[in-house]
This record gives sequence, C-alpha cells and structure tokens, in this order.
Amino acid sequence: QVQLVESGGGLVQSGGSLRLSCSASGIIANLYILAWYRQAPGKQRELVAAIDTVGSIDYADSVKGRFTISRNNAKKTVSLQMNSLNPEDTAVYYCNARHIVTSDVYWGQGTRVTASS
Repeated sequence: QVQLVESGGGLVQSGGSLRLSCSASGIIANLYILAWYRQAPGKQRELVAAIDTVGSIDYADSVKGRFTISRNNAKKTVSLQMNSLNPEDTAVYYCNARHIVTSDVYWGQGTRVTASS
C-alpha cells in the first residue's frame, strides 16, 4: 500500500522560510517522479516543483529562485525548501508521486502553509 505523508507546514511571516518533507512508503522511489503541488483557497491545484528519476527539476515560474526541491531515494523522501515566502504562497501543499512506466499517481494528505503579510 502506497502512502505519502507530508510534514513541515505552518505559519510564517512574509520573507520567512519553511521546509516541507514528504516520506513515502510502499514504493521503489527511483521509479517515481516526485513533486509538490499546492492549492490555494478558491483556486485549482497547481504544480510547484517536480524532480524526476535522474534529478531533472522543473519549477513553476512563481517560485523559481525561491524554492528548492530535492529527493533522497534511499530514504524515500522528497523535500521542498521554501524561502522568501509571501502571502501568495499560502496554500495547502501536496506531495505527489507518479510511476514512470504505469503513470500511477499517489497523493499525500496535504500540509497547510500560511505566509502572513
């Protein structure tokens, strides 16, 4: 059974930093593209950052230069370092894993990030 568990969300002032972590179980990590999505109130869920099995990374334009995604296949974790947070970053952040062959997709339960002005 695949399970993704996020941690690290919280309340931070504008300009502050947070680090999100996602721990996966039930998967062989190096067969999955790992990503972070977010959903702000009243908006659609959007991709924040993704890292593939060879370490290629993609960021949303809105977070480039501020957020850094990383993965550890041995520990089955993916992290998101978020710096210079602003109120527009306020959302529920979700961990996502997608199998590179079957395209099976799994989601975590989400962790809330609030950046106050």
